[in-house]
Amino acid sequence: MESSRAVYFFGDGVADGDGSMKELLGGKGAGLAEMTKLGLPVPPGFTITTAECIRFYDEGRTLRPQLKEQALEALSRVESVLGRKFGDPDNPLLVSVRSGARASMPGMMDTVLNLGLNDDTVRALITQTDNPRFGWDSYRRFIQMFGDVVLEVPHADFEAILDGKKRERGVRLDTELTADDLEQVTRSYRERVRQVTGRDFPVDAQEQLWTAISAVFGSWYNDRAFSYRRLNRIPHDWGTAANVQAMVFGNMGEDCATGVAFTRDPSTGENHFYGEYLTNAQGEDVVAGIRTPHPLTRQQKGDDGQRSLEEEMPEIYSELVGYREKLERHYKDMQDLEFTMERGKLWMLQTRAGKRTGAAALRIATDMWREKLVDEAAALLLVDPDRHLDQLLHPMIDPKADATPLAQGLNASPGAATGEIVFSAAAAVAAGEEGRHVVLVRTETSPEDIEGMSAARAILTSRGGRTSHAAVVARGMGKVCVAGCGALQVDSSARTATFTTTNGPRVLHEGDRLTIDGTNGFVFEGVVPTVEPELSEDYELLMGWADTHRRLGVRTNADTPHDSETARRFGAEGIGLCRTEHMFFGEERLPWVRKMILARDESERREALARLKPMQRSDFEGIFDAMDGLPVTIRLLDPPLHEFVPHSREEAEALARELDMQSDDVWNRSESLREMNPMLGHRGARLGITFPEIYEMQAEAIFEAADACRKRGGHPVPEIMLPLIGISEEFRRLRALVLRVAEETLGAEQEGLSFLIGTMIEVPRAAIVADRIAEDAEFFSFGTNDLTQLVFGYSRDDSGVFLPHYVEQGITPRDPFQSIDREGVGAMVRMGTERGRAANPKLKVGICGEHGGDPASVGFFHACALDYVSCSPYRVPIARLAAAQAAVRAT
Repeated sequence: MESSRAVYFFGDGVADGDGSMKELLGGKGAGLAEMTKLGLPVPPGFTITTAECIRFYDEGRTLRPQLKEQALEALSRVESVLGRKFGDPDNPLLVSVRSGARASMPGMMDTVLNLGLNDDTVRALITQTDNPRFGWDSYRRFIQMFGDVVLEVPHADFEAILDGKKRERGVRLDTELTADDLEQVTRSYRERVRQVTGRDFPVDAQEQLWTAISAVFGSWYNDRAFSYRRLNRIPHDWGTAANVQAMVFGNMGEDCATGVAFTRDPSTGENHFYGEYLTNAQGEDVVAGIRTPHPLTRQQKGDDGQRSLEEEMPEIYSELVGYREKLERHYKDMQDLEFTMERGKLWMLQTRAGKRTGAAALRIATDMWREKLVDEAAALLLVDPDRHLDQLLHPMIDPKADATPLAQGLNASPGAATGEIVFSAAAAVAAGEEGRHVVLVRTETSPEDIEGMSAARAILTSRGGRTSHAAVVARGMGKVCVAGCGALQVDSSARTATFTTTNGPRVLHEGDRLTIDGTNGFVFEGVVPTVEPELSEDYELLMGWADTHRRLGVRTNADTPHDSETARRFGAEGIGLCRTEHMFFGEERLPWVRKMILARDESERREALARLKPMQRSDFEGIFDAMDGLPVTIRLLDPPLHEFVPHSREEAEALARELDMQSDDVWNRSESLREMNPMLGHRGARLGITFPEIYEMQAEAIFEAADACRKRGGHPVPEIMLPLIGISEEFRRLRALVLRVAEETLGAEQEGLSFLIGTMIEVPRAAIVADRIAEDAEFFSFGTNDLTQLVFGYSRDDSGVFLPHYVEQGITPRDPFQSIDREGVGAMVRMGTERGRAANPKLKVGICGEHGGDPASVGFFHACALDYVSCSPYRVPIARLAAAQAAVRAT
């Protein structure tokens, strides 16, 4: 990476950077520069860029000489503003070094305060302030923070020394220790550093500065920061800035204070000032829980007898309120503030967009619109579709609950639910009939588990990813699901679930209770309280704006009338994927499906299909009714036939008895269907070509259902989708089959029914020859789940073994099954769309993979000019908002 500017100064009313430079200066640095330019009292300092953090790692975790040179120049400007000198034994300047990524990562990275202190400068500080206690308190804090963060001396070692001194003195709080006490603690700290590291605590100010900056950059990859980025989809290659800033002190005495504040309530979104402060303290005291902080306002304090800042220091409070109003008007968003008061003077140390709950985000956005602070488009951008809106649509773990997770897996389907453990679909169904709430615990689910999944409150699997069968079906049903829980071992025969924990294995049995948090991927033992969602008028207002601003249509993936009705209530504009195979797993249907599959000839197969057709027709009628007037895209049978047949001798014998067949015949036929790689085998269009009677039956059922609905006064809009097309001739032949069936089924009435025939683009070759396929197709729908598998060569059910490591090591920025891979899979989507429309300008193009409900992917599909996205019912509002945000950002 070439040499470039590494340092940006701020202070004394001027700043080299500004609030628009978050990518380079990080959120904190950009905020400090902007506050300085706005005329707020900000201690001077400088920001070292995020690019330098990346260089730090590229160059073997070392700081470049050019960086040090620029930093010293900026430090000289700070010294000139304040009239003090860094490291000077008579008039010392002390500084802090803080992290600051472009995305807020509160508490995840490291901070060091009071740099520049040593045995000489602490005495100068005491002389200047005439406050020995303050001097030694600042010095012992510095040694503790520097020792912990930079020298890796365990934090607990310092706490043990401090606690020992408090016990010796018979006091409870740090503030009750005298200057002499704190001097002794400081010397004990230095001795502990020597014992652990084998060398003296560094006293040279520049050495302290360079090692502290290196430690802050190094904290970008500490475990907690890494995990936070993974959970919040923050790229690992962004890096953090480092902010070096002159210290101001809230721990000089009772006329000093430090605190944090939110310009609105971060829990409810109410428009009142909210925060906490401590007198005679430094910033970490407020968040570390060492002392109980006091409320900021009279309104906030309630009846606990505490004195608020508003009452204790009314002039400071009034000044802070002015900054609150100024910053919120300027940023047009709720702000998270840090402040310190030093001997009656207020200093602002941070402003950034405040973290908030989903309910708060919704209220803040709509209230700011009512207050004319923002317009509709800006208000839409204040609500995060995934983090905020998703909270509003599902029950969630009560934030006040005191519970420790037993394990963590993948957050496959959001919400929270509690139930008794069961290990089979049959047990789940039986429990549901008895009115008991259950959690279905499986190694992995299969299509045969569909009834049990429907009966369960939640699903937990030890294997599989976010696009596994369990995850996809659970999201479609609106069921809570955690998949790929690696700490879980399931023994269905023994009916036990064993969790590997830090305290050893924890074995749970059928009937024991679990609480599943599908929003965050946590598994809890026992009952954990949950809170129910409430959709307010503000929600309807926001979603109305979303529908006004978005260009992309939003459909749903739904296989039943119930799912269709749910999705329509959430604003779906049709069905983008109806999987007909999911209709085959009903108790009265599965035997006939198996009889069709095990048939010895076409005649037997057609006999079984004739029994299935009324059932399919009934399903389609219900879905057409639920989506009356809206398009319904029905995918003809896609999965390989072996998924429906027995996988063991015992299952084959049971099925043989049920179908009145020889068990050997059932087993031999089942084995003949088994494939080495079924995902690439006899499925989709290949089934339709080799067994055309299957697709004929399904097409007949669709047209008969549409005709029946139309005769009742309905307006069915069927779209028939041919799956797994890779060759244009496959599509032409199957399209001809569907048109022939339409003519035979509807006859002269065919003209009164509008329907389309298209294909799912999920084979890379289909995207390459999309122009050939589009000559006959009326729509494309990208099946990005299978397309991702085939472009990468990954099995989505097995990739959980290695993909997390790929993400952790930065090989891939995110799980491609969760968010679209723009370079590879996305290129296929763009290519297929462009080539298809070049051949057929009227071609309608959508996407029906799980990516249709991922906000980042929705933004990409907007940029690709797709017509619609389709997602599970409970993701429909999220896709609507994400589509609106994509449109707003594109203008």
